[in-house]
Amino acid sequence: MRYRQTLASVVVLCLAILSAAYMDPFPASPTQADAPIIGRWDLTVNMGYKVAPSWLEVKLSGVKTLVGYFVADGGSARPISQVSWKEGKVSFSIPPQWDRTDQQMVFDGTLTNGRLSGTILSSKGEKHTFTGERAPLLQREKPPVWGEPVALFNGKDTKGWHADRPGNQWVAENGVLKSPRSGANIITDGKYHDFKLHIEFRYPKHSNSGVYLRGRYEVQVEDNWGMEPASTLFGGIYGFLTPNAMMAKAPGEWQSFDVTLVGRLVTVVANGKPVIIEQAIPGITGGALDSREAEPGPIMLQGDHGPVEYRNILLTPAK
Repeated sequence: MRYRQTLASVVVLCLAILSAAYMDPFPASPTQADAPIIGRWDLTVNMGYKVAPSWLEVKLSGVKTLVGYFVADGGSARPISQVSWKEGKVSFSIPPQWDRTDQQMVFDGTLTNGRLSGTILSSKGEKHTFTGERAPLLQREKPPVWGEPVALFNGKDTKGWHADRPGNQWVAENGVLKSPRSGANIITDGKYHDFKLHIEFRYPKHSNSGVYLRGRYEVQVEDNWGMEPASTLFGGIYGFLTPNAMMAKAPGEWQSFDVTLVGRLVTVVANGKPVIIEQAIPGITGGALDSREAEPGPIMLQGDHGPVEYRNILLTPAK
């Protein structure tokens, strides 16, 4: 009798061991793969004294952790180490970027019927409201058919351009569009969808500018001669896309960009070398005019970061 009981115990133990061997060593965890917050969002922030564009991307890391990137009204895309999502509520916090404070920015939103709304507590302690909608894909079904090149700058005056604020310091002299000091940005009156842009520029030592495509995506213009390439330096799509080489010349020399923008796909040729080739721009960069990515937009030249000169500004629009 005792033998049978012992044998039965051994059989039960073996079955338990076999069962454990076939069990999943990594039990299923709650997944966020279908969380509707995942994706890219174009935001509009009411800051009280102005309405500013912003941008958010939420991505799945593994099976249950949401991470992302955030672009405020200025600066570059900042990583979000963890995004909280539960029952239609989204929140996260990120350290300050340019603000001289230790306070984190706190984002709280609600997703209702495909639209985001909520509040942003800035690193300065200011509370702003925002609304948001899912960013468009901007995919094109067919390759563009190019029209005739158009000179955006006539070399004589600033006709066809306007400043983004009072006190316009931009002047036209001898075929050159000049910003002799920090001040306003200058914007074309015309707006464009897809285009090819040729533009030449010159800056003094340590100066900084930028060419905004559709007024939303900055191609960085900066004195970075001899430095390693980065997304925030010369030829980069600010904070997003890094050139494959640093092609900046020494300050004081004339330089050029040839940029092609089709939907989100951008190609940048800097001083004759392709440095970004048909890469997708994820979203708006800091300093954008708006976040309405589906709409056409102007060309904007940054004039608030130091002296700069531009000339031979030619745009070829897609038909």
